[in-house]
Amino acid sequence: MNRREFIKLASLSSLALFAPGLAGWAFSNGMDKANKKLIVILLRGGVDGLNIVAPYGDSLYYGIRPRIAVAKPGQENGLIDLDGHFGLHPALAPLMPYWQNKTLAFVHSSGSPNPSRSHFDAQDNMESGAPGARSVSTGWLNRLVSELPVKSGSSLHAISIGPVLPRIMSGPASIATISKTVQVNKSLLDRPVVASVFEDLYGQRNDDLGRAFKEGMAAHQEINESLSKPDEDAMMDREQMLANRGAPLPGQNKAYGKQLAQLFRKSPSIQVAFLDFGGFDTHVNEGTGKGQLANHLTPLGQGIADLIQGLGPMYKDTTIVVMSEFGRTAKENGNSGTDHGHGNVMWVFGGEVPGGNVYARWAGLNTEALHEQRDLPTSTDFRSVLSYLLNNQIGVSKTTLAKVFPDFQANGNPFVQV
Repeated sequence: MNRREFIKLASLSSLALFAPGLAGWAFSNGMDKANKKLIVILLRGGVDGLNIVAPYGDSLYYGIRPRIAVAKPGQENGLIDLDGHFGLHPALAPLMPYWQNKTLAFVHSSGSPNPSRSHFDAQDNMESGAPGARSVSTGWLNRLVSELPVKSGSSLHAISIGPVLPRIMSGPASIATISKTVQVNKSLLDRPVVASVFEDLYGQRNDDLGRAFKEGMAAHQEINESLSKPDEDAMMDREQMLANRGAPLPGQNKAYGKQLAQLFRKSPSIQVAFLDFGGFDTHVNEGTGKGQLANHLTPLGQGIADLIQGLGPMYKDTTIVVMSEFGRTAKENGNSGTDHGHGNVMWVFGGEVPGGNVYARWAGLNTEALHEQRDLPTSTDFRSVLSYLLNNQIGVSKTTLAKVFPDFQANGNPFVQV
């Protein structure tokens, strides 16, 4: 994608332009950190973090997952050893250079404190940044963007990859939305600009009209997807599609990392970017080192590696976060898959990230240690991780953090050694 194509595809969708009086990012130390970048990748469907960063050193892992546990390091399609206890899924091998140079870290057993197992509710919680607070209508990334410094000569500070402005980017600050190349257009509502206008008009409303719009759009998307797919496993397909919320599968946009890096290089005023991928609702035939999950992780991991390589020197000033609405059940189910769970693993990259470690308040896989005796607990609130990164890597002040994550007080350093 060249700059001309980008400008053609990008459209400013907002309820209002930058509001007066928000022209200064409240930095924690008074330094100009306008060059800092933040990229958030949301994996819709509840990715199985326990197979991404797997505790192969705990024999219970193989006991509760006899068919889907990833083999130990050194075995065929086995995990890549991280620290002697945890191993990385082999499909994410392209990320190992960043683990080795200590710019990649994982925070396990993390996520939203809200125990909902509904995709929509859990995604809303993580995107609003205010779990359980339905009165909060804006997304935490939009609230962050509202605090960005406004540079003269440029109004492009944040981009969202997708046809419709997602919940996490909803709010008063202007966000450029860029259509995914994989989107299938079947009606006027499938056109990004039209969909964005309708989203702005109705998507943010927290009333009957807003809910009717959201349900209608979800149904519309479901119908489109259903028409383009064979009718086998229809019930599971519908749940997967709803969980994806229109996000493409990683394999449908393998060039995303290179494209996003190019956008950052060509438009240095961009400071925040958001993109999402679907396909991680693995109830059936999840696979191990190979299979369904691996097929999604392979292009995802390669795309992140491409992104970092494309950023070049800019990477040292960039923070990349990968997260999902919830984890999966610790035990596999009867269909060689996993069901909706609770705690998950967050991936964090960046030049100033305390990398090369798996962090967690980790209690193990004993049944008594699991949330409701079935899931990893959420022992680290995702807002603690994000607050730490925003404050320490990007320089956002605690005063500003209180606006980004209202009614939340971080409780200690989330980067706790296991």
